[in-house]
Amino acid sequence: MSKLYVDELAPKTAGNKIMMPQGGIIQTQYTQLSSTSSISCTSNTDTEISVLSVNITPVSSSSIIKIEAMVNGEWGDHGAAYNSAWFFYRDSTKLSAPASGSRKVGILMGSALTYEAVDASSTPEQVNYSYFDAPNTTSQITYKVGVNHSQPDTSWYLNRGVTDADSVNAERGISLICVTEIAG
Repeated sequence: MSKLYVDELAPKTAGNKIMMPQGGIIQTQYTQLSSTSSISCTSNTDTEISVLSVNITPVSSSSIIKIEAMVNGEWGDHGAAYNSAWFFYRDSTKLSAPASGSRKVGILMGSALTYEAVDASSTPEQVNYSYFDAPNTTSQITYKVGVNHSQPDTSWYLNRGVTDADSVNAERGISLICVTEIAG
């Protein structure tokens, strides 16, 4: 039986950059929020939720960026839970399904209500979605959560219910956005 002994392993490099095997994780950046806020959303208008943003500077222009979001909160108008589309922004570019007529497009359609009756005190909604982006750059990128809904103008109450009552029947949560650079 043969044995291999080494004192040190050195990563494969190209110039001053470490070469990762395709599919290897290069870096992860994230923003995680436990604070609450209210985001005003205009009907049928793409709205960025700027508090859920994260910056990343890719090491390689051939990298793939996996974007993930978990967003907790409650719509001021419960119908927005059914009539919304969630997506991401790369800087100011919307990342979503392609435009198709007058349809609302995104990555994920809005989640169903957690309670069937209208109740703005303890019926939070949540969305969990992800997307693979190929930005083809080594410049800093800002990714943000975005949403579009078709109810009358309403607000998204981040990490809380609308009334945010101090009660054992009311909830608060955490929201996050995470980006992972994957070697391409």
